[in-house]
Amino acid sequence: MTNKTRVQASLNHIQPDAVPVDFGSTSVTGMHVNCVAALREFYGLEKRPVKVHEPYQMLGLVEPDLQDALGLDVDGVFPPETMFGFRNENWRPWTLHNGLELLVSEHFKVKTDDNGDFLIFPKGDTSAKPSGKMPKTGFFFDSIIRQYPVDDNNLNPDDNLEEFSPISDDSLVYFADEAQRASLTGRAVMANFGGTAFGDIALVPAPFLKDPKGIRDIEEWYISTLTRQDYIHQVFEKQCDIALANLAKIFSVVGNQVDAVFLCGTDFGTQNSTFCSKETFRSLYMPYYQRINDWIHKHTTWKTFKHSCGSVITLLPDLIDSGFDILNPVQCSAAGMNAQDLKNEFGQDLVFWGGGVDTQRTLPFGTPEEVRKEVLQRCEIFSRDGGFVFNSIHNVQANTPPENIIAMFQAIKEFNGNM
Repeated sequence: MTNKTRVQASLNHIQPDAVPVDFGSTSVTGMHVNCVAALREFYGLEKRPVKVHEPYQMLGLVEPDLQDALGLDVDGVFPPETMFGFRNENWRPWTLHNGLELLVSEHFKVKTDDNGDFLIFPKGDTSAKPSGKMPKTGFFFDSIIRQYPVDDNNLNPDDNLEEFSPISDDSLVYFADEAQRASLTGRAVMANFGGTAFGDIALVPAPFLKDPKGIRDIEEWYISTLTRQDYIHQVFEKQCDIALANLAKIFSVVGNQVDAVFLCGTDFGTQNSTFCSKETFRSLYMPYYQRINDWIHKHTTWKTFKHSCGSVITLLPDLIDSGFDILNPVQCSAAGMNAQDLKNEFGQDLVFWGGGVDTQRTLPFGTPEEVRKEVLQRCEIFSRDGGFVFNSIHNVQANTPPENIIAMFQAIKEFNGNM
């Protein structure tokens, strides 16, 4: 099988010749720049700084030479702008707190505050208020909440729709070019078109806007999903209408070169339970998920990708009924998310894109042998009859020991060699 057909088989619940692997095709299946740099060094690749392609989480671009070295099967198409609202272009040097030399976009503008923290600015405009902060002891940016006082008598849903607009001709050209580029790699194509994440808490503060209005405080947003549901429905309804119109235009230029599309990163799970009841999920989120998924499945061959951390076991039947094909990151350490139980009960309906190794304990704090054992076990469970794309449980974090990351990839190779 080729890289692409291997992924396609697994997406269709057909046993592939090997477990397909993804690292770097989305903002939730990547690796911190520290880890990408360490892997480039281990595999003896050309010595050059890693590009920060997703500055919010400081994810490193996994370039073709490293994709080949790691045996990756998926390539990503990303939005034209980063989480801070600027394009990745005209790369220039920049140094992380730990001394790692990197390449960042010319629009990546930071200042250092009195505490030694990095402040980053929306659209790269240093005349605006900063929208993100990286502590001097940290490795990625946190959103800075910029919330006007909330007046319930004057709330306007349009204020929470500023970032959702008809797609531009320039963006259509960009997606057409990127989809063609990715398809020519011979890998499966994961598209990140944007605009379909209803209530993703990483997007609510709008770090990409210079002056966000509406409900932008994370706590206030969560309160609103209970106390201002009419308002949230108005936001989601208009967002959904815009998204469907944009998807039709995007499909007209990219077609079925895309194998899967990352639709939504809204988290519904904690370590022990869900953020909301099944009833709230069904009334507040499910109608919009169904509309988006129904359109995609009617007009395209794309598979749809839903990210939600935590214990979402009670919501999986509703996610399936919402039309999602793929679940990520498959947090097996959360309550009720036992790998074998997930595969047995939902393996015919969901593709598990993740779940390969725990990034909270095993990968960062275990031994290489413990990593190997967990990877082999998860591959054995999830790979049966397809329906599995290997990825760690969310992004590989900054201080993960390189020897553990290498042990993970060696274990995947070992498992595939015995298939």
